[in-house]
Amino acid sequence: MPQSLAAAVHCELIIKKSRFIGCVQPVRDRAMAQQIVAGLRAEHPAANHVCWALLAGGQSAAVDDGEPGGTAGRPMLDVLRHQDLEGVLATAVRYFGGVMLGAGGLVRAYTECVAQPLRDAVKIPIIRLTTVLCQTPYAFEGMVRRAVDEIGATLGRVSHGAALVELSITLPADQVTTFAARLNEASSGRVVCSESPEHG
Repeated sequence: MPQSLAAAVHCELIIKKSRFIGCVQPVRDRAMAQQIVAGLRAEHPAANHVCWALLAGGQSAAVDDGEPGGTAGRPMLDVLRHQDLEGVLATAVRYFGGVMLGAGGLVRAYTECVAQPLRDAVKIPIIRLTTVLCQTPYAFEGMVRRAVDEIGATLGRVSHGAALVELSITLPADQVTTFAARLNEASSGRVVCSESPEHG
């Protein structure tokens, strides 16, 4: 199950006299990530590199910012992918200490800039929600409402027709099948739930 982070976590590493300031943090999208990176550049004007990686809303980025291609952004992105994270920005600010690290050393350093703060980060599961429309005879409306409360779903629009009540219910996508089957069974097939077209 994909996860995001509850809050930003930082780390600082000194590797062969180079200073690395790593951070992982939750972000909504690429625009927010770019704003944070711009803020880091302003905060660390003397830094040699501000490298970053992003996984958010189906968008990804791996930016080496002047480091040899594939030695910074890509390893950082690989750590995020390996941990099945979503909506997360990883950044690493580097102050060069005068000692070359070589390609392998850079990959290890930038990997650690992400891996270390992730070890301390609080991860929260991303629960995908979906909306279903349940049509029920009036006699079963109370039962449907109780079932909604019991599983902690959200009751939206309710329409009362001539013979049926239609209830719009939002719940975790992985609970839809069980919820619909439970209502169907309890009502001997009189309550019918289907996925809402807007959330299909």
